[in-house]
Amino acid sequence: MSTQTPPQGQERRRGADRRNEGVKTRIVIVDGHTLFRRGVRNILELEGDMEVIGEAGNGREAIALVEELTPDVILMDVGLPAPNGIETTQRIKRELPHTGVIVLAANDDEDQLFEAIKAGAAAYVLKDIDPSDLIAIIRRVRSGEYLINDKVFAKREVQILDNIAQGMTNKQVAYALSISEQTVKNHMSSILRKLSVNDRTQAVVYAMRQGWIKIPED
Repeated sequence: MSTQTPPQGQERRRGADRRNEGVKTRIVIVDGHTLFRRGVRNILELEGDMEVIGEAGNGREAIALVEELTPDVILMDVGLPAPNGIETTQRIKRELPHTGVIVLAANDDEDQLFEAIKAGAAAYVLKDIDPSDLIAIIRRVRSGEYLINDKVFAKREVQILDNIAQGMTNKQVAYALSISEQTVKNHMSSILRKLSVNDRTQAVVYAMRQGWIKIPED
């Protein structure tokens, strides 16, 4: 069963970007275990800049609740019954692109991590995370950061993607980063595999859409 705090005004229904309003971060917790939800709620509500506005115990409840409340951040259990946390995240992000989703997992599963990327999650964390770290991640996601690439890509891979987005060839990237052209190619192969895309253009477009790299200015 879902629980909620009623939204204030119709602006909550539009999913607008409220990241710079200087108000409390409005959070929805989605997890199949009531005890876990209540524990997380108790921790977050000790923070003066956070407000838990609702809870849901499964994906269907979550979708309905989030569409009603349009929170800033969602804590999403990956292990929900169908629709699971990944599918639920994907549906929510289609409707509310400005809402940041933090996927919570019991185990560090690489396949789940990559699925979370494709679904549009902003962060992927384990449930045994220290509360202070979770609070810090919520604040960063609320500000518009995508932290999931920190777990997926090496720093060098992000640098390569960023340079390719500037229109550089592999040879130019190699020169800019003081590495060999073959090393650039090896990193690109790794990036394409992780993102399940076919070429560097698709990789760059995907990374831009996710906010991992900046769109080049004219």
